[in-house]
Amino acid sequence: MESVKAQKTKSKKGAAAVSLNAFAGKLERPNNDELAAALGPAKALWDELASDLVRENQIDVQEWNSYSPKAGWSLRLKHGKRTIVYLVPFLGSFQAALALGNKAVKAAQQVSLPARVRKIIAEAPRYAEGTGVRIIVNGPEDVTAVKKLARIKSEN
Repeated sequence: MESVKAQKTKSKKGAAAVSLNAFAGKLERPNNDELAAALGPAKALWDELASDLVRENQIDVQEWNSYSPKAGWSLRLKHGKRTIVYLVPFLGSFQAALALGNKAVKAAQQVSLPARVRKIIAEAPRYAEGTGVRIIVNGPEDVTAVKKLARIKSEN
């Protein structure tokens, strides 16, 4: 797999921070050709995951969002006003991010998930919005895990 190139940015306090987002610094949302070029072979996994999530979780809104050019762009998959999953493009891969509430975390502990994903959930930071789960999607096993977590989030 190609190495992921990080782009250095400055945080508000002036310290160097690293952004893995493929579209950090880009002012306009990426188009499909730019996304394909950034993701490379991982674009097939992105497309599979996005289409499966739409079909299986009543996703009715797909919107690109950037809260800062330095942070880059992410695709929000939403059911109504509720964000179910964020897909964050990197160079050669991507991340799926979810905020799981307490009920969803407990439900996730009851389903079959890879040990790596269980560890990510156990060590994930807790926020007011929920537990911040971030999974780098590298293959079909990761796609399956994200789909399970999205379903759990939708149901809880």
